[in-house]
Amino acid sequence: MRLFVGHDVGTSGTKSVLLDETGRVRATALAPHELSLPAPGLAEQDPEEWLRAAGETTRALLAEAGARPEQVAGVAFAGQMLTLVPLDGEGRATRRAIAGMDDRAEVEARRIVRRFGGERVLRFLAGATPTGKDLVAKVAWLRDHEPSTFARTRWLGDATSFLVARTTGRIGLDPTAATATGLLDLRTREVTRVLARLAGFPLEWMPAITPSTRVAGALHAAGAAALGLPIGTKVATGLADIPAMALGTGATRAGDTHLYLGTSAWVARTTRDPAPIPAIGVAAIPSGDVAGCLAVGEAEAAGASRAWAERLLGVSPLAFDELAATSAAGARGLLFAPWLYGERAPFPDATLRGGFVNLALEHAPADLARAVLEGVALNLRCILEAIEPAPAVATLPVAGGGAQSDLWLQIVADVTGRRLGRIARPRFAGARGAALVAAVATSVVPSVSHLAALVEVEREFVPRSEHRSIYDASVRALRSLPGPLSQAGALLRGRT
Repeated sequence: MRLFVGHDVGTSGTKSVLLDETGRVRATALAPHELSLPAPGLAEQDPEEWLRAAGETTRALLAEAGARPEQVAGVAFAGQMLTLVPLDGEGRATRRAIAGMDDRAEVEARRIVRRFGGERVLRFLAGATPTGKDLVAKVAWLRDHEPSTFARTRWLGDATSFLVARTTGRIGLDPTAATATGLLDLRTREVTRVLARLAGFPLEWMPAITPSTRVAGALHAAGAAALGLPIGTKVATGLADIPAMALGTGATRAGDTHLYLGTSAWVARTTRDPAPIPAIGVAAIPSGDVAGCLAVGEAEAAGASRAWAERLLGVSPLAFDELAATSAAGARGLLFAPWLYGERAPFPDATLRGGFVNLALEHAPADLARAVLEGVALNLRCILEAIEPAPAVATLPVAGGGAQSDLWLQIVADVTGRRLGRIARPRFAGARGAALVAAVATSVVPSVSHLAALVEVEREFVPRSEHRSIYDASVRALRSLPGPLSQAGALLRGRT
C-alpha cells in the first residue's frame, strides 16, 4: 500500500497526516513552533523550525501507523499564506520569515496605492488593494529597511517553497503562493509584468510557477535525513493552507464553501470564475486544482482572540467553554470586536484594533468569554454573507482547531443561520489536503476531487431560530464599529 505525507505548516505548529491510496488517514501528528512578536504589529518565525517540525511529525506518523519509510510515495507541504521567506540562491532564508499577520509594511502599502492612482483604480486593475500584511508591501519594506538582506535575496519564497527548496534543492512557486503577491493573472496563472513594475516589485525574484499537483523534485540527501525518508522520495510543488483546506474538507466542486476556524479563520467558496469578488476584503485566488479558484475572506485573529481571552481570564480551553456556556446568547449586551491584530475581511485595515463594546460593571468573566466566541462568529457571518449573497442550503463543512469546541460551533451556527458539519479530525484537514496533492502529483490518484469528497462528517450543528433576533442586532452593531475604532486608534497611536 502506497502512502503519502501531507504537512500543514501553520503559525502555531505543523499538522501532518499519513494518507493511503484509498483516502484513509492512517496517522496524524502535530509539532509546535513558536511565533515571535518582537514589537507591536510585527510577527516572525524561524523557517528552520518548520523543517524540524516536518521531520518530527513524519517520524511520528510512521511510528503510529507501523509503516516503513520506503512505503511513502510522495510528500507535499501546505504553507501559511502571505508569509514572506526571502531566499538566497541556494534556497536558504536570508532572514526570519515575516508572518502573514505581520503588518509592518503599512506605509509601503499606502505608497503603492498612491502610485497606482488610488484604491478604486488599483481594485479595478488588480482586484484588491494591498495592506501592510501583503507580500508586495513586505518586499517593499525589505528594500527600504533591510537593504543588506534585500541584496542577499535571490528568490521570493513562502513557507511551502522554502520547505521544497530545503528538501529537494528545487526553487519555485505554486500558483496559490504566487497569487499572494497580488500580481498574478488568475486566467493565465502568470505574473502581470506591468503591475509588478508599477508596484516596484523585483521581477527577477520570481521563480518559475508550476502547478500544485506537479512533482517539484525528489528528496536529496539532506532533505531525506531531515524527514527520515529515503533519498529520491517525490515531493510535490505543494500549495498554500487555504486551498489545501478546501481539498481536505471536500469542498472541491464549484459552489462548495468551507469554513476554517483556527488561529485565524476564513470562509472560502470554490468557483470556476477567476474574476475578482466585488466585496471589499474578499480575494479570488487559485485553488489546488489546475483550473479552479477560491473566493476567500480571511479573519486575522479568531483562535488567537480566544487564546488571548483564555490567558486574560486565566482558564484552560475546556474551562473557557464551560465558563462561556453559563452566559446567555448575546453575552448580556456585551459585544467583542475580534480585530486584535488588524483585519483582512470583511474590514481590510491592518491598523484596525478591536475590543469590548458596551462593557458595564454588571458583566462577569462568563460574559467576556461568550462575547469573544460570539464576536468571531459575527465577523465570520459578515464574510459569509459577502461570499454567498444567496443563502446556501447545503451543510457547511468546518475544520480547524477551533472546530473541536461544540459550544463555539453551535454559536457560529446560531449567528450565521447555517447548518455546520464538523469533519472528522478537524485539526488535520489541511494536512489531508496536502497529502491528496502528493497522491495526485505521483499519479497514484487521478485528480484531487477523486478522494477529496471522501470526507467523514463527525457531527452536525443546527442553528437555533430563537437567538436570531439577538444576533441580527449584534451583527449590525459590529458593522458600525470599524470606522470609530480606526479613528480612535489613530488618535492613540499619535500620542505615543
